[in-house]
Amino acid sequence: MPPVIIADASCLILLEKIEALALLQQLFGRIVVTDIVAEEYGLPLPEWVTVQAVQDARQLQLLALTLDRGEASAIALALEQAECLLIIDERRGRQVAQRLQLTVTGTLGLLIQAKKRGLILAIKPLLEAVRATNFRLSEQLVHAILKQAEE
Repeated sequence: MPPVIIADASCLILLEKIEALALLQQLFGRIVVTDIVAEEYGLPLPEWVTVQAVQDARQLQLLALTLDRGEASAIALALEQAECLLIIDERRGRQVAQRLQLTVTGTLGLLIQAKKRGLILAIKPLLEAVRATNFRLSEQLVHAILKQAEE
């Protein structure tokens, strides 16, 4: 596991909505978010979440030309780390991060990890909870996630 885990707001918001935010702590111990992501999340952060500002304002400005500020700040912060895992869900943000050779996962990938580590018994009930939110999931993606989770 990389030494630094950086999360975008969508991960925090979605896990909060499905009452599974604690999975982040169970999986990683501590995570890092930017001040912009913390603001987008809009709720008090648990003590295991550290807020860290992006140092390279120019990089942040460049990324914010094509991405929302939270995604741009998470990617900019990830670029400042020697090694990290970036948790980001939006397709465009993931594509930019991957082009910049960052290690990326999404919230659904975290659910698979949690199942494989025995932190949850099944992913299907959580996917049903996700579907009850405004997070978009295609049938194809649901089937792929369930297959990876061996459900």
